Amino acid sequence: MERILKTGTGWRLGWNPEATEFQGLVGGETWAMELTQAEFDDFCRLLGQLAETMAQMAGELMDEEKIACEAESDWLWMQVEGYPHAYTVQFILNTGRRAEGCWPVEVVAELVQATRTLKIF
Repeated sequence: MERILKTGTGWRLGWNPEATEFQGLVGGETWAMELTQAEFDDFCRLLGQLAETMAQMAGELMDEEKIACEAESDWLWMQVEGYPHAYTVQFILNTGRRAEGCWPVEVVAELVQATRTLKIF
């Protein structure tokens, strides 16, 4: 398996199965951090769950209603906030390096799609 790096305007995702400690990479316009396989897998899983929750909420909310949803694992905490069709993503790494990152509304749809196609979970 080879190293994969996907990028878009305002986001980066990487996967290197050959790396000894940090196989995953997440990043924004001006920042990036490496994640272990467990952290990266949880990042992708939680982001997918939150994106699905936001999609399901579209029929439950009035057009002007904003919502915030969060999810947490042993490795990280994540929150999405905004409208079901346009929201920000923020996460905090709970272990080891204790880092955090966020993405603006404009890049989230591409980021979510990239997590679904980067590797098989």
